[in-house]
Amino acid sequence: MSEPANLPLEPPGHVSWADPQREAAFGLWLDRVGQAHGLLPTTLRVASADASFRRYLRIDCAPPALGSRIIMDAPPDREDCRPFVRVAGLMAQAGLNVPRIHAWDQPLGFMLMDDLGTRTMIEVVDRDRPTANQDLYLRAVTALVTWQAASVPGVLPDYDEALLARELALFPDWYLERHRGVKVEGELREGLAGLFKLIIERNLAAPRVYVHRDFMPRNLMIPRDPSETRLGVLDFQDAVYGPITYDIASLMRDAFLSWDEEFVLDITVRYWQMALKAGLPVDPDFGEFYRAVEWMGLQRHLKVAGIFARLTLRDGKPRYLADAPRFIAYIRATASRYRELAPLLRLLDQVEGTEPVTGYAFGRI
Repeated sequence: MSEPANLPLEPPGHVSWADPQREAAFGLWLDRVGQAHGLLPTTLRVASADASFRRYLRIDCAPPALGSRIIMDAPPDREDCRPFVRVAGLMAQAGLNVPRIHAWDQPLGFMLMDDLGTRTMIEVVDRDRPTANQDLYLRAVTALVTWQAASVPGVLPDYDEALLARELALFPDWYLERHRGVKVEGELREGLAGLFKLIIERNLAAPRVYVHRDFMPRNLMIPRDPSETRLGVLDFQDAVYGPITYDIASLMRDAFLSWDEEFVLDITVRYWQMALKAGLPVDPDFGEFYRAVEWMGLQRHLKVAGIFARLTLRDGKPRYLADAPRFIAYIRATASRYRELAPLLRLLDQVEGTEPVTGYAFGRI
């Protein structure tokens, strides 16, 4: 998950390093790679950071017609770049617009790749007029269907019960206990365990395809070349093989951008129609498919609320938790639609202060 774009600006040619040894290793690597690829070291600057330990640098090429390149700085003791390389290859084979890798020093964790542009999809959407974004979202949906249509079992890690459960555990462990100070024990823990079991069962019932896992406007790029109709796709290194409902839920229930239900339904219907035409295993009944998308979205929202709390409390990145209310609103909206989720809705009302706390009970529905 990418950092917000408002990073501190550093002058071209200057990039701060916390580790002098890593800075020296980077300088030697850049000298070697720069000569081979026509890079201009004096133009090096920060492009973006990441919710992980990765960061991205931008550097210009000579001659100028070659544009710029992106360098990934991923400390090998903190980040494994092999999944990124593997998924980039799969996406390129599928026909997606992803960065080509020009050089990779695996032991050092430095990578040179294409620069897909400086504008993300989230920077160009019209937040006030949802319908003005229909064509842009259909380009995103086209990329998603293209990716899913290339799916082959056994290639990517399974988005299985164990992984779904570990992700859901982030909500009680980090959002409730550490952020909200709620003791998750006894009846509350048992009730959440039963609820999470139901969510996992519903989501594992969905047909399986390739899943990006963070398919949202912040990770989709507007191409520099106006003749290129494909949006660029980034931040795909955590891709798995899992529920077909996941990425469309991620796209339309965004971590940093919310739409009214009319627009969400419109784009989801168009995705569903495109997926059916492509032969993807979506439910032929749109109502059933949309319910499955809501249950998948619920799992993601609970997970991300926990992740945002962890990023703030453990990693010192408070800007993420500022978006937590968006996810609580998503969770509340879904929980209000389904009788089975009534205890979760009551819990949220108490935790968020809309109801007095009389004990976090998961008893009668």
